[in-house]
Amino acid sequence: MDRDKILLTPGPLTTTLRTKLAMLRDWGSWDADFNAVTARIRHSLLDIVQGHDTHVVVPLQGSGTFSVEAAVATVVPRDGHVLVLDNGAYCKRAARLTQMMGRRCSVLGFGDAEPVSASALDARLREDSSITHVVMIHCETGAGVLNPLQAVADVCVAQGRGLIVDAMSSFAALPIDARAVRFDALVAASGKCLEGVPGMGFVFIRKAILDGCAGQSQSLAMDLHDQYAYMEKTGQWRFTPPTHVVVALAEAIKQFEEEGGQPARLARYTDNCHALVSGMARLGFKPFLDPAVQAPIIVTFHAPADARYQFKAFYDAAKARGFILYPGKLTQIETFRVGCIGAIGRNEMEQAVHAVALALQDLGIASGAPA
Repeated sequence: MDRDKILLTPGPLTTTLRTKLAMLRDWGSWDADFNAVTARIRHSLLDIVQGHDTHVVVPLQGSGTFSVEAAVATVVPRDGHVLVLDNGAYCKRAARLTQMMGRRCSVLGFGDAEPVSASALDARLREDSSITHVVMIHCETGAGVLNPLQAVADVCVAQGRGLIVDAMSSFAALPIDARAVRFDALVAASGKCLEGVPGMGFVFIRKAILDGCAGQSQSLAMDLHDQYAYMEKTGQWRFTPPTHVVVALAEAIKQFEEEGGQPARLARYTDNCHALVSGMARLGFKPFLDPAVQAPIIVTFHAPADARYQFKAFYDAAKARGFILYPGKLTQIETFRVGCIGAIGRNEMEQAVHAVALALQDLGIASGAPA
């Protein structure tokens, strides 16, 4: 069998053979053996954030966005007021889903190439006492910016506001310690830096607010309090769980722990990022972000200035050599993105750079240098 194409995206990701093989067995969703898998996953997830004393974790079917929406609907009272810190496409999605959940929503905007500012947040919260909750994307993968979680959390604590963190593309790679960073909810998913497959999200909810969340969601399927209460009582999911996704995640977590946990995963992804950026620089490509704000998750590159460049043809040429790239998310300038995460290492990143070099040759482009 030919090698699977390497996914250089922020998810889905390239997975190991062990993770793939875990999905070959069928499971009964109410069976005690499957319930034990769910329980092990929940315990392991709390281990990762050192959250056993402060938080519970609630898994939910669906993509990560389902869980972000569920977190807002469950944690924010129906008369609450959410401030979304916006420096990219996924922040805008968070604002939209907040509005569609019927919560009052305001936006504090920043540029695509800059992290959100804790001092600007502090000033805004002082100006508007009606704001009850802040939503922040930890790693805004629209451009790849790493936002200052600790500083934002400290402001929210000082101002007495709740914090909901979308840690979709950072959880298990970047350090998050619930003992040091106070958040009401933090959302992640199976198909990102844990290197499972897509189809399941999970939300850490602070124990101190959990009881107050009962009845706040206007959606039955996305009511995390109800999901938690049922799971605690029965050990089961309320509705049909994504069984194969769950057991794949259990296997992926086992490999995560064998690798050395979050520090080891961050080290590998950081090395991937360095190999990618240095290799692409040799071809003339320039990253969109300043290195000081670049997360080692996904890198946005300026498109080549050469008039022969078209992303679709460039994508197809790289795909033909076994690598899947990602289109840009910026609206003002043309870019493309290359992920650094998944079950890949420096060798695959160097092969990817070589594939990009050959793709440029196919298109008759001498250099990836931007305008």
